[in-house]
This record gives sequence, structure tokens and C-alpha cells, in this order.
Amino acid sequence: MKKGTLKQILLITDGCSNQGEDPSAVSALIRQQGITVNVIGVLEDDGSEDPEGLQEVEEIASAGGGVSRIVYAKALSQTVQMVTRQAMTQTLQGVVNQELQQILGSDQSMDDLPPEKRGEVMEVVEDLGETCDLEVLVLVDTSASMTNKLPTVKEALEDLSLSLNARTGKNRFAIFSFPGNRKNISEILSWTPAIEHISSVFPKLTSGGITPTGPALKEAMFQFASAPALKERSKTDEIIYEEPGH
Repeated sequence: MKKGTLKQILLITDGCSNQGEDPSAVSALIRQQGITVNVIGVLEDDGSEDPEGLQEVEEIASAGGGVSRIVYAKALSQTVQMVTRQAMTQTLQGVVNQELQQILGSDQSMDDLPPEKRGEVMEVVEDLGETCDLEVLVLVDTSASMTNKLPTVKEALEDLSLSLNARTGKNRFAIFSFPGNRKNISEILSWTPAIEHISSVFPKLTSGGITPTGPALKEAMFQFASAPALKERSKTDEIIYEEPGH
């Protein structure tokens, strides 16, 4: 089967959009363009959070065909990696199911296969997850309520870069924040094969203002069309990732 390129938007927010279009409706539109929308809702460590904002997190991810997680700031790093990889597997399973339906009939899916065959298919999915090309646009909410969480976001994205660059497939990342300066989003880091130098750009993130999540998501969608073609990874792009404590 064709590997293609998996495209994801990773929205990191505490919810509570308060300007512009309904973010869930925009997320559904993005899904139609073949881009998965994953959302991580970041809680204050003291648990003081708006339940409506957290519900919005789940609704945006569901509409975008992606994965949602709600976590305390201190657990963000591990969650960012898990969500990105889980969304890859989920998307690939969907692609495999479509191909199986073409072979076995429209009423068949991976769940209908015998256990041993299902295991073989999952091995294919896991292999594709390591070898397919991946584009991740990280969209960071920098509204006033996210102020105390931004240092943790930086650390989480550094770890994400290390983890995903251990894959054999080609990676590309971009980082945008919202609200932007006189526009919906601001570019923090243009498309690049690795974000290990994120420390040099993260000071550009300043918090404050409104939370136009819907308009920001729509603008993020357009950034995939303007990205240059993926190139083969060079040795300088590859990073050896080791689990903490090794």
C-alpha cells in the first residue's frame, strides 16, 4: 500500500475559545482535507479549570478525527508524544481498513479478521508508523490563561522532536501560536525536519489577549499547502532518542 504523508495539527490549549468561528466546525473541515486534528488540554496543577473549556478540547479532536487528552502541565511531555503516535496509528488503521474493504467487501474491517490475521495487519500498521512521512503543525494557545504553562510546553515539544526523529520516516514540524499579532496566528518556527533548536525561538512566545481557536485552526490548515516538498533526511537531521534514565 502507498505510504503517503500523514498530516497532523497538534493543538495545545486550555480550551475556552472566545472569538470567531466554532472550532469544532473548523476541525471537521480540516479533517475533510486529510489532516488530523489532535488536541491536548492543559490543566493547572491545582485543578482550577473551566469544565466547558475541557469539553471543547474533546469536541475539537472528535470532529477532526484525532486524539484528545486532558493533562496536568507536569505530565505534558509524555502526553504530547503519546498523542502524536496514537493519532498516527489511528489514521493508519483507518487507511488499512479502507484497503481491506476493497479486498474483502464493504462490510468487512480489521476487527472482523481472525486474531492471527489481525495481528499481522497490526504489524503492518506499526511498520508504517515508523516509516511513513509525517508532518506535524503544532498550534500553541498563548492566551493569558496559558502564561504559566508555556515553559512546560517548550520542554514537551523538545522531547517530541527527539522521539519522532528516532523514526526512519521523514518528519517535518512547524510551530505557530495564537492569537497572533494583528492576525489569527503567528509563525514561531517554519517547516523544518527537527525542532531541537526550539529553545532559541520559544522566547518569541508571549501570552495575553483573546482565544480565537476556530480562526487559528483554519489558518493552520492553509500552512500545509505552502510547505515545501519533503526531502530525504540527512545525517544532521537524525537524532538518537533514548528513554529517560538510559
